[in-house]
Amino acid sequence: MTPSPRLARWAPLPVRLIVGGGFLQHGIAKWMHGPSNFANILQALNVPHPNLMAILTIAAEILGGCAVLLGAFIPLAAVPMTIVLLVAIFTVHLPNGFSSIRLKSVTAGRAQFGPPGYECDLLYIAGIITLVLGGPGPLGLSRRIHTAPAQSPVEEVS
Repeated sequence: MTPSPRLARWAPLPVRLIVGGGFLQHGIAKWMHGPSNFANILQALNVPHPNLMAILTIAAEILGGCAVLLGAFIPLAAVPMTIVLLVAIFTVHLPNGFSSIRLKSVTAGRAQFGPPGYECDLLYIAGIITLVLGGPGPLGLSRRIHTAPAQSPVEEVS
């Protein structure tokens, strides 16, 4: 079954919503809990310059998330977003293995989960790469920015 070209062009939209929305949500959560709280976590992970890195991470998540949601400047936003994900993989998630779901036990009918692996980070990276290579789709602002009609100069009236 071959997808219709008319429908296939909409494929980037759900990717943008998930990647952009996810980044935006994580960035806002860090901001709302206070950048200093996130800096404390980074310091515990031995990340250099934790206060600066907390602000840069929050900015990358919020601004990058907005850029992806709007479909504008995705190749530019992709760099800091991917760096944030790679740092998360190597400082937090790698020791937990691949899987994002680690069932530890079931207590009182409720599942207890352990720390997640790097699976979701790789999915976000795959989504970002997909958007960089394939473009934002028909509702992306970058298409409107790059195809805006040139304005003709206004004639002066004497």
